[in-house]
Amino acid sequence: MLLFGALLSVIIISGCGSDSKKASTEEKPAASEAASQEDEVKAEDTDTAADKEEAVSGSADFAELIDYMKTTTDAEETTVFFEATEPQTHEMEGVSVSLDSYSLVGLKDFHTDYSIPFNDETNGGVILAQYTVKNDTDKDLHYTPFMYMSFTGAVKAYNNYKDIIPEDGQLATKLSPDNNYELKAGETITGTYAYPMGETELKAAMESGSATVEVPAPTTNPDDLSTALGTKGQFTINLSEEGAKQTEANAAFYQDAISVDNMGEKTMIEEKEGIGQSQELGDSTITLDGFQFADFTPNEYEAPRFENFQNGVVLLTVKFNVDNKGSDNIGLDNIASNLYVNDGSQYQMSERMLSPYEYQQSIAAGESGELLQVYVLDKEQYDKIWKDKAFDIELGPLYDENSEDISKGKKAEFKLK
Repeated sequence: MLLFGALLSVIIISGCGSDSKKASTEEKPAASEAASQEDEVKAEDTDTAADKEEAVSGSADFAELIDYMKTTTDAEETTVFFEATEPQTHEMEGVSVSLDSYSLVGLKDFHTDYSIPFNDETNGGVILAQYTVKNDTDKDLHYTPFMYMSFTGAVKAYNNYKDIIPEDGQLATKLSPDNNYELKAGETITGTYAYPMGETELKAAMESGSATVEVPAPTTNPDDLSTALGTKGQFTINLSEEGAKQTEANAAFYQDAISVDNMGEKTMIEEKEGIGQSQELGDSTITLDGFQFADFTPNEYEAPRFENFQNGVVLLTVKFNVDNKGSDNIGLDNIASNLYVNDGSQYQMSERMLSPYEYQQSIAAGESGELLQVYVLDKEQYDKIWKDKAFDIELGPLYDENSEDISKGKKAEFKLK
C-alpha cells in the first residue's frame, strides 16, 4: 500500500497534445459544467463534432472498461497514468493489425481473489489495449491473437487476462478456438486486451518507459505456422511521458533492437543514406543503402551487457536491401558479417543479439526486404583511431531459415567509407 501510494504521488504523468492525457476515473464534472460542455458540443458543426467523437472514441471505451474493472475487482481507487489514441498499424499481405489505443491504469487495494495475475499483490496496474484485425483479401484466413507484451527488465511476457473486463468484447473471445480463429474474407474484428501487473512489476514497467507487443502473422491453416502470410511485427506502448519522448527520438534511427527495445539513448554522430552499392550473392542482389554511427548510453538494466566498454560505446548500424531472386527464403536472424576498421588491420563481427529479427524470420523467395547489421565499437578507439579511416564490410554467406547455406559459402564485400 505504501509503495503504491508513493507511486501515485510521484509518477503523475500527462501525455502530449491529443494523443495522450492524464485522467482519473474518480473525478466527475459537476452537473452544471457537464451541461455547459454539452451545449458547446451541440453548437459546433456536424463535421467537427464527428471528428472529435472519432478522436476520443478509444478513451470513452476505456472509461467504461475502467469502471467495470474497478467494480469487478472491488478496487478502492483507479488512476490513469498514461493514455494514447494514435493508431499503430502493421500490414501482412492483405491483412492489417492495428493497435488503436491503449491506457495504463493503476488499481489500488483490490480483492485478493484477483491477486494471482498481479503476482500475488493487491495493488498494481493494467494496460488496456484495443486492437483491430482486418482481412482485405478475398480468402478466409485464420488469426491467433496472441499479442504478448514485454518491457526492458520484465521477468515474463504478459498476455490477456479475461476476468477483469467484459469477456464478449475481448479480441481473444472474438478470435478463439471456438471459431477456429477464423478471419473471413473482407472481415474486420475489433477487440480489447488487458495486461495485468502487480505493483512491483508496474513500477519496473513505468521506469522502463515503454513496452513492446508482438504482432503475430495470419495463417491459412491455424495448426501450421509455416502457412503464415507476411512477417510478424511489433507495436510500442509508451508508459510515461519520458518513454514517449524516447520512442519519438528512437524513430530517427534504424530500428535495430537497441531502438525497438528502448535499451538506452542514441546520439547521432554521422549518417549516410542512398549509397546504392550493390553486389550479387548467390541468387540475390545485396545493396548497401546506408549507415548510422551513434554515441550510445545504455539504460540501467542494459548497462551490464556493455560493461566491457569502459571508454564508452559507439554503435554502427548498417542498412542493406536484399532482393531475393532465388527459390529459397533468406533467413534474417542467421546472417553474419565482419566489419574491418583501421584500414583493414582490425575487425569485429556483427552483434546478432542487437538485430531486430525473430527466430526463422526471413525474406521470402521472390521478395525484397531490409537487412540490418549492428556493430559495437569502443568509443575511445573510434574517436582517436578509426573514424577517419576506411570501414569495410564482408557479409555472408546467406542461409535459409533452417540455416542451410544457399550461397555456397560465398560472401559479398562493401566499402562503407
